[in-house]
Amino acid sequence: MNKLPVVERRYLVAFALTATLFFAWGLASQFNDLLLHHFQKALDISRTRASLTQFAFYIGYFCAPLPAAMIIRRIGYKKTIIIGLALYAIGAFLFVPAAHMRVYWIFLAALYIIAIGAGFLETSANPYITILGDPKTASPRLNFAQAFNGVATVLGPLVGGYVIFSGVEYTPDRIAAMTPQAVDAWRAGEAATVGPPYLVLGVLMVVIASAIALTKYPPLRSDVTPEGSGSPFQVLRHRRVRYAVLAQFFYVGAQVGTWSLLVDFAHEAANVPERVGAQVYLEATMIAFCVGRFFGAWLQRYIDPARQLMLYCACNAVLCTAAATLGGQASLIALVATSFFMSVMFPTIFALGLEKLGHETEFASSFIVMAISGAAVIPPLMAFVADHTGALHWSLFLLVFCYLVVLGFAWMAPKLGHAET
Repeated sequence: MNKLPVVERRYLVAFALTATLFFAWGLASQFNDLLLHHFQKALDISRTRASLTQFAFYIGYFCAPLPAAMIIRRIGYKKTIIIGLALYAIGAFLFVPAAHMRVYWIFLAALYIIAIGAGFLETSANPYITILGDPKTASPRLNFAQAFNGVATVLGPLVGGYVIFSGVEYTPDRIAAMTPQAVDAWRAGEAATVGPPYLVLGVLMVVIASAIALTKYPPLRSDVTPEGSGSPFQVLRHRRVRYAVLAQFFYVGAQVGTWSLLVDFAHEAANVPERVGAQVYLEATMIAFCVGRFFGAWLQRYIDPARQLMLYCACNAVLCTAAATLGGQASLIALVATSFFMSVMFPTIFALGLEKLGHETEFASSFIVMAISGAAVIPPLMAFVADHTGALHWSLFLLVFCYLVVLGFAWMAPKLGHAET
């Protein structure tokens, strides 16, 4: 379909530096998933209390986009990106004293600040990539940049699991037999393991921020918008934006719901041990997602992005139905395969939602990033269905519904005007 260069030579340096941000916030998300289990052991807290790590993270993502969009309008994309990196670094550095003192609220505050920084990065980097070149190549360009986020989904669990988890596990009976001093020393050692990796993350953010600050970013349309251009909510008068927010909400909910329940589903459907489910099938899911991102970005040079999105949603609706009904190994393979097709959905929805919005791009971007809060709604709904039916496979029909919503957006996108209400 499209033989124009996805990234023009004059924008190559700016694109490469901005693409590193997609890896950065992907790594934060993957590390956050590991903390949910680690804090139960290191801080001796319940699963329910440990789940506040996810709440703190996603509430930060929800709070950040609108302020970020307002800042973009005043000072531009580049400076907003640097602010996001600075916030990310501050949050990461807070893990060092938190690990030393073993104070849970400091960890939560650190995660919230990291998420605020990541929210600034997403709100600025996603639209910046779409306008960094010809509008006709916006979707494949954003898919290519988002592929680096896919790399983080593969490396995050491997690297994070290696540096955070000590491998020292004690049964409740063994802990009960230990002296209080020995138990405290063990938990202190476990808590200390999160300090160094987050210290490295913080330093990495400072390095990236310095590189961006010293690099001349090309001036682009909509980079700084004059003040007094109206309420941020005015952008929601566009049907394209409203439907993109709705589609992104259900897509992110489906993605996180699939990944968070995969290990349990592997055990239920195919009697796969938890460790094998995590090490083999969950990692296979992440690899499929990463490969799908690169392949999808390449494919969008030859196929209309909306048509590709519609086709991929149809594939995932069929695969989720198969996973819910087949049982055994076949159902597990079907669910793993959905990650390949879901890989292009976030950036493609994003690019389609921002088409030809001009000076309203920043606010539209902020609302689409806020739709990441779907991750706080769909997975609990899936868990509720599973608990009340006694079987996880029934909850997969919620995923079918999610993909049908996104398919509807993909079908309507070419018909939606850019200024219709």
